[in-house]
Amino acid sequence: MLSACTALLSSVVLLSCSGPHRAPPPPPIPPWTLRPPPLVTPTAAVTAAPSAAPTTAPAKPQAHRFAVATENESAAQVALAILERGGNAADAAIAAMLAAGVTQPVSSGLGGGGMALYWDAPTKTATVIDFRETAPIGIRPGDYTTRPPPPKRRGAMVGIPGEMAGMALIHQRWGKLAWAELFTPAVELADKGFVIGPHMARALVWRKSWVLSGARSKALFAPGGKLAKSGETLRNPALAATLRSLAQNGGQSFYQGGIAKDIIATAAASGGRMILGDLSSYRAIERRPLEMDWAGRRILTVPAPSGGGLLLLETLTMHAPAALKALGLGTGPYIHVLAETFRGAVADRIRVVGDPAFYRAKLAKLYTPARMKARRARISLDSTHAPESFPLHEKGTSHLVVVDGQGSVMTMTSSVRSMFGARLMTSSGFVLNDQLTDFTTGRIERRYRARHQPNTPRGGARPVTSMTPTLVLDGGKVVLALGASGGARIPTAVTQALIAKLVFGRSVSEAVAGPRLVAPAAGGLLLTPGSPDTLVDDLRRRGEVVRADRPDFSAVQMIGVGEADGVRRLQAAADPRKGGSALVR
Repeated sequence: MLSACTALLSSVVLLSCSGPHRAPPPPPIPPWTLRPPPLVTPTAAVTAAPSAAPTTAPAKPQAHRFAVATENESAAQVALAILERGGNAADAAIAAMLAAGVTQPVSSGLGGGGMALYWDAPTKTATVIDFRETAPIGIRPGDYTTRPPPPKRRGAMVGIPGEMAGMALIHQRWGKLAWAELFTPAVELADKGFVIGPHMARALVWRKSWVLSGARSKALFAPGGKLAKSGETLRNPALAATLRSLAQNGGQSFYQGGIAKDIIATAAASGGRMILGDLSSYRAIERRPLEMDWAGRRILTVPAPSGGGLLLLETLTMHAPAALKALGLGTGPYIHVLAETFRGAVADRIRVVGDPAFYRAKLAKLYTPARMKARRARISLDSTHAPESFPLHEKGTSHLVVVDGQGSVMTMTSSVRSMFGARLMTSSGFVLNDQLTDFTTGRIERRYRARHQPNTPRGGARPVTSMTPTLVLDGGKVVLALGASGGARIPTAVTQALIAKLVFGRSVSEAVAGPRLVAPAAGGLLLTPGSPDTLVDDLRRRGEVVRADRPDFSAVQMIGVGEADGVRRLQAAADPRKGGSALVR
């Protein structure tokens, strides 16, 4: 599937060929369990001639056609193959996310939900698809006061899964290939086997007690009684059968019949209150993105029920590019100022952001220049505002970005929230989410003086999330697309990567892989392990409580779109923190 001429740049794979090129016929669906062939260095297109002979001008490089960046190698290969077959960014994103649900169920899958931001190049329009989970109508707010819930109550944390409805709506709006064709790679991965990646192997160790205590999880992830290790191959025949059924019967079949009954029974066995009516009434929703002009470009990101877009836009409004440059990327003042900024945005999230069906807030009023200027004036370079603590522990999330040949772009996040969600596996072969843990408790609402209780548990409501799919436009064209996984670390990771690229001119790969700060809602400041002692000491003098000994498994995926030598050039980067894969063709 990879061309014979390739070049490797850090974690970015760039594929291009020189000379005349005719588009080959669509290739067959590849053997998804195989790894790509070893990369080779392209040979010179022109051999040096004697000085007396006329030289031949080197061939003009061909334009890049498309690119993908994902957290999982198999998903990246699936997306690239779908694009090669004539699919667009929407098709490739659907197929890749289905594949990721097979190969990395710690993060996403049919039992979860998410948000996507799509740029339709032919119409020059951007649309958010909200396929966030909803709460069953019959929930009881008391179910959410104990965090984390005991095992016998984890079913009460399961929201109505939105992923399949989201994929169906995306395909209905923009899909080009047949619906069933997009399922073929995921079916083959589940049926014939998929290779366990490093992040998945770590997650199995972290959730060892759950894996070995359940019959379904043990059979899938610990065949023979031992946890699967990185590089080993696993199969999920039950999930393969479910995917075949969905491919044949359409996305709505997920919300009725045997699959729906299986979801309800699995959740109910651990205290869930979901009923068939909750599933049959679920709908994915189209929303308008939040947007603003910054640094001469148009920034587009996701609205409520995400609080991630708000943090991004508050940060950009508060700090002009020149002010950030003056601080210096990665310096003590830069890290301290961003940490203080993030803390204020988190407080706004608690007080104002909720499901728009229950609480409508004009988020644009929160990031007005006047309001952000006043908040910036309260930030001191010599002292730290200690944040009030509240729990935000989303960890089971996956993000991908796709750019197609027409210039359409999908940046999509899907999640089961915690690692393996609620740790409840259906007989249909997928884990259920625990997204309802994202509702805010009364204790936290009172602490943050959230008078309107925007994110309180309600039947039918979508809990607030941190997802932050984001696009950057210049002259009416997308020049940067990104997003991340990592729970509460998502919006801060996206913001830092965007600033590194747009303000400090870092390459896509440098912006994604570079050091990042984390300002946890629980307080303190986390730095990348190995940060210089001088930096740690500087921040402590500013009142920060610093740790630099905890690995960060938030992961940014990014694609840059530009021109070089008059042709379209793409750069794609996958965050090495989770061992992702980025491909350009």
